[in-house]
Amino acid sequence: MRDLFLLDPDLVFLNHGSFGACPAEVFECYQRWQRLLERNPVEFLGRRSAVLLREARSTLAVYLGARVDDLVFVPNATTAVNVIARSLDLQPGDEVLATDHEYGACDATWLRACADRGAVYRRAEIPLPFERDRFVEQVMAAAGPRTRLIFASHITSTTALAFPVTALCAAARERGIPTLIDGAHAPGQVPLDLDVIGADAYTGNAHKWLSAPKGAAFLHVRPALHERLRATVTSWGDAETSPAQDGYLGTSVLERRLQWQGTRDIAAFLAVPAAIDFQRRHDWPTVRARCHMMAVELMHRVCARTGLAPIADDADFAQMVPLPVDCADGESLRQRLFERHRIEVPVTRHRGRHFVRVSVQGYNCLLDLDRLTAALEAEAA
Repeated sequence: MRDLFLLDPDLVFLNHGSFGACPAEVFECYQRWQRLLERNPVEFLGRRSAVLLREARSTLAVYLGARVDDLVFVPNATTAVNVIARSLDLQPGDEVLATDHEYGACDATWLRACADRGAVYRRAEIPLPFERDRFVEQVMAAAGPRTRLIFASHITSTTALAFPVTALCAAARERGIPTLIDGAHAPGQVPLDLDVIGADAYTGNAHKWLSAPKGAAFLHVRPALHERLRATVTSWGDAETSPAQDGYLGTSVLERRLQWQGTRDIAAFLAVPAAIDFQRRHDWPTVRARCHMMAVELMHRVCARTGLAPIADDADFAQMVPLPVDCADGESLRQRLFERHRIEVPVTRHRGRHFVRVSVQGYNCLLDLDRLTAALEAEAA
């Protein structure tokens, strides 16, 4: 499968989780859309884009187990989190509750949104080693009468843990607390049924594990909240009258408010169905299972050699695993792995501990993991 991607053949690429990697045929589809746009930008963007985007969202909706009218494309999950942060009616003394495993850019978003309105951003500690059966209890114990939103990752960025978000959303719903789930790493890495998960809002990247082109993500919002949403860029969707509204704005509130953000390249959105089709034709459930097996076997092999225990059970991970490492400078280790061994892999940090966060995708093989193991042993010597 490595030959189906555009990755540098001299590189051991174990960092699919950061920005993904696009198959050659999906990238070609993306470029075809770009070329079609440039043949007549006015017709493409001004008169055809709403229909084209709806067709692409319809394919994505089936894949996600969602209604097409509850979906809108966004460039990335961070943008979607900012949309919800801008739209949430926070008053002085209100609280937004998250976990202490959230992505740094989203932490920064909520810290700014809360500070601007006199609200409080609280983070429930989820200790390591991770105890899945206690997760919902640990989060909900930190919720109070002023909690206006619970924000949590589906799969965490620094520690690669897959949180039981369906149970969390159900518990929050019983308390009347809305939920926003950051599924940046979920589409393509774990099966999804958004209606079953039951979050009030869910965002995911298509350009990571689904392997769509860069800049393709989505926001899914339950219908009762559509009217309350405010885009990060105010454009024609908020105007009383607008030109060619049937061409590029769409008809629903969600489309009008969020779909048109000024002139931009929508080719990455339109190529999402090609990414879904690529994975379907290559039996992606089997690929995912193989990658998970390789990842957890690597984790146990490395932990056995270092004497550092895994932070969770095998079932708590998908295709990413955190390898605990004893180092003082994670960035220095990352640089040495890249410069000396030609291995692209991040070294993350959580509560003072460092992890080599390994992504195993369909194009990876056992030789890639063996090279990482040897490199870690060499750098520890």
